[in-house]
Amino acid sequence: MIEQPLSVTDVEFVTTLHDDAMSFVVLMQPRGAEDRLLRAIDDVALGELEQAVHEADEPEGEQAVRPAALALEHSLRLLREAGSEAVGQIVDGHPLDLLRSVVDQTHADEVIVLTAPHLVEEFFHRDWASRARHKVGVPVLKLYAHNDEDETERKDESRDEGTD
Repeated sequence: MIEQPLSVTDVEFVTTLHDDAMSFVVLMQPRGAEDRLLRAIDDVALGELEQAVHEADEPEGEQAVRPAALALEHSLRLLREAGSEAVGQIVDGHPLDLLRSVVDQTHADEVIVLTAPHLVEEFFHRDWASRARHKVGVPVLKLYAHNDEDETERKDESRDEGTD
């Protein structure tokens, strides 16, 4: 289950978790309007004040379905380019019920929840991974999503530091 498009770093990480060939069923959770306050609190807690100010600018609810579909297609393409089988769908309705049915239908060995940090939800164990652990019946691995732009900036900064 993902909340944002996979980055190249994310794909490299998840496709190398196990030695054997893996296939993925990707469930893309669109942004929900009901989560706006929690996201803003998380942004402030993480020191992302600029992001908290612009939280209302992001599409949510029905308007988030199209961006979620594009993010899903991008993620599936990257997984396939990395040599994995990958299918996916947009979550419409109850995410954990859908996740449970996918696990049952595919006989999945593991669930990976790739997410941004959600401090408030994590503190109260209401984040997707914590809730999935009680629902799906297989191990749930929680990973934090990467942003390739951040990775590029860090590499550039480390190059600059190495030249002194």
